[in-house]
Amino acid sequence: MNTYKNAPPLAVLIGVLVAVGFAEIVTLRGAVASANRESKAASVRRLDDTTITPAEIDATVTRVTTAGKVTGVGIAILTGGTIAYLKAYGIRDKEKNLPLTTDSVMSAASFTKVAFAYLAMQLVDDGSLSLDKPVYEYLPKPLPEYENYKDLAGDPRYKKITARMLLSHTSGLPNWRWFTDEKSLRIYFEPGSRFAYSGEGIALLQLVVESVTKRGLNELMDDRVFGPLGMSRTSMVWESRFDENYANGYDEEGKSLGSQRRTKAGAAASMLTTVSDFARFMQAVLNELDCGARLEN
Repeated sequence: MNTYKNAPPLAVLIGVLVAVGFAEIVTLRGAVASANRESKAASVRRLDDTTITPAEIDATVTRVTTAGKVTGVGIAILTGGTIAYLKAYGIRDKEKNLPLTTDSVMSAASFTKVAFAYLAMQLVDDGSLSLDKPVYEYLPKPLPEYENYKDLAGDPRYKKITARMLLSHTSGLPNWRWFTDEKSLRIYFEPGSRFAYSGEGIALLQLVVESVTKRGLNELMDDRVFGPLGMSRTSMVWESRFDENYANGYDEEGKSLGSQRRTKAGAAASMLTTVSDFARFMQAVLNELDCGARLEN
């Protein structure tokens, strides 16, 4: 994709932050067990041009996860557009003492938004979606006539909301309506005027994307993101093939929450993936950003 020069800045920033943040994702709670020796990389070069050895990475991870009582963690470090370090530490099921691996499926939570943004930008590239056209114009009926958006019937500002605003979290919509006092959907500020993180905004763009393509999100992500990038253990919904290697979640008391077996694709949070697959995704994004920068210069 070469549309990054026109991409919403925050959408690109989120992608960069994920490349860094996934290296520190805490997926489970409990005590750290022995590390999986998935990566035998040489020293890894950091942003300040210093280097860190695998042994130093191991020591840091062990110290931090032990202090935080983290059961397992997957780490991917990308440098120069390549995966320089990939490793899983600890266990994925403390009751059964099963090791966490770089192919263990876990909930991606809001990292789903970044993968969905990648799909959305493909649609911008092929002309199916415009970043600055009001999204309601893509829908076959007025937005408030959809059950999930009936609360917006008295607020014409919904007609100002664009895909750029939804991707950059500047639409004025809340994170989730059920987190608000009213438990209803409303626009909290003039669309485009400032930033406020919004799962509702991503959900609205999912409605638009599915309307434009006339295809479900799960199918779209498989065909246009996961398949082409070789993300073979990633899906927007739970699949039975994940049963043999998935990571349980644990609450603050160390009680198992099991796996998050989403049955409905949601652009804001339903993706299930592995540290290996998501590292592959970020590698593709970073390489395309680098390609786009070279083309612009």
